[in-house]
Amino acid sequence: MNVIRHFVAMLILGTTAFLPAHEKIPSPVKDDNNVIDNTLDSLNKARTARPVAGSTRKGDNPVLFLVGNSTMRTGTLGNGSNGQWGWGYFLPEYFDPDKITVENHALGGMSSRTFYNRLWSDVLDGVQKGDWVIIELGHNDNGPYDSGRARASIPGIGDESLAVTIEETGVRDTVYTYGEYMRRYIKDVKSRGAYPILFSLTPRNAWVDTDSTIIARVDSTYGLWARQVAEKEGVPFVNLNDITAAKFERFGKEKVKTMFYLDRIHTSEFGAKVNARSAVEGIAALDNVALKNYLLPESVDTITGASRRNGQPILFTIGDSTVKNEDSDEAGMWGWGSVINELFDHDRISVENHAMAGRSARTFLDEGRWDKIYNALQPGDFVLIQFGHNDGGDINTGKARGELHGSGDESKVFKMPSTGRNQVVYTYGWYLRKFIMDAKEKGATPIILSHTPRNKWHGDSIESNASTFGRWAREAAERGDACFIDLNSISGKKFQALGKEKSVSYFKNDHSHSSLAGARLNAESIAEGLRETGCTLKDFLKEKTQQP
Repeated sequence: MNVIRHFVAMLILGTTAFLPAHEKIPSPVKDDNNVIDNTLDSLNKARTARPVAGSTRKGDNPVLFLVGNSTMRTGTLGNGSNGQWGWGYFLPEYFDPDKITVENHALGGMSSRTFYNRLWSDVLDGVQKGDWVIIELGHNDNGPYDSGRARASIPGIGDESLAVTIEETGVRDTVYTYGEYMRRYIKDVKSRGAYPILFSLTPRNAWVDTDSTIIARVDSTYGLWARQVAEKEGVPFVNLNDITAAKFERFGKEKVKTMFYLDRIHTSEFGAKVNARSAVEGIAALDNVALKNYLLPESVDTITGASRRNGQPILFTIGDSTVKNEDSDEAGMWGWGSVINELFDHDRISVENHAMAGRSARTFLDEGRWDKIYNALQPGDFVLIQFGHNDGGDINTGKARGELHGSGDESKVFKMPSTGRNQVVYTYGWYLRKFIMDAKEKGATPIILSHTPRNKWHGDSIESNASTFGRWAREAAERGDACFIDLNSISGKKFQALGKEKSVSYFKNDHSHSSLAGARLNAESIAEGLRETGCTLKDFLKEKTQQP
């Protein structure tokens, strides 16, 4: 009976897939991605959570409106509560807030059709002359025309249309082509004296060749159609899909996995930041588009990598206070990173210590400290990586710098009380593997160290981390195919030989922080460990340290 009623309704409308008159209407794009939509919010709730269009406007300043789906904004609040982030969250960081504001009106699950029908009028109400509207839609323009989510648009940019009745609700709707919806957005924006910009879709974690070196593009579907409409309508187009896909191909398959969370489409914080950066690069490359005048000047790091001479390599050191401490008073606390330069031939390599006291592998990454190293790395450089002292504490209370134990792929979303932000926290080994992947991507050589031993004894035996952080560091190095030095074991054996009473002089103030003598002992242990590895960094040691 339901089938009969549906058929009759379609006949009344004069349109149905069963009628010869509509044999020319192509089938919708098949949903091959099996996306689990984590945004199962009611429309009313979504509307109240999103900003009132134009509410962020400052005086006569323009507003940049973002129109999209979950790749631009995930969840009702877009705050990463499910571990996924949209790139629209990070885009405001690139624009001068004194000149323009950015409003993210995207909503997960929206297609060009459903956004236009349900949300667009609310956004358009806030658009004024001189504003900008970025439109990135297409991820959800697939599946049935008239059932389920009923969000498909007709493939292509033609003027075809199809009247449908939604099976579950009986609501009548007219479906247009993807290109027609884009034209309608453009027309509406221009009618307000504002400026539309079309974007192609963010790339998925989908590889087209057997060697997994090429990311699948949308240059024969939605990317092509968006470009075609932009060209015909005379509006700017940014090929976000290609800009980010090219980066993913440089990253490699394993690193690209870190760009997504839970599935192949929704980005992690890392992936969202990459897409936001790609969006900015695309805007900056546009000719005669004044939006780029609102971008903040790009800051230039003149410190990290400043020791490079005549193309020679740099040895970067990263870690906590056992790697970099006060490092000034001979009677004070020292990190081995500030004395290890004594062991290397400065005519062939320079050493930069970028460790920071109190940091874990996670917080070193979160604070952007690793980004500076990453940006400065060049082929032939080296990175000594040692964390672990601060990585076993609380994750989201107190100093909030801990990670999940282990070296696997486990992760969990935590809300950080200090910032109110949600964050995905991974295992200790996961962070080490990220450092490894990033360094290798830049052509540098990463070297993982287990952390320095503490002056803590159990009877006559010094404490070892061989079953915890030492093991996880080794496992991360093995999985990432990186050099590994068991610093904890090498220095620990030296302290063991010295005995509990004599070892005291190698520490300062407590059981963890080294004196100058302790820092030099740990640096010598690293050199000894290097000589036992196949890592080419050992070739840059001074000859006197290479003697048996």
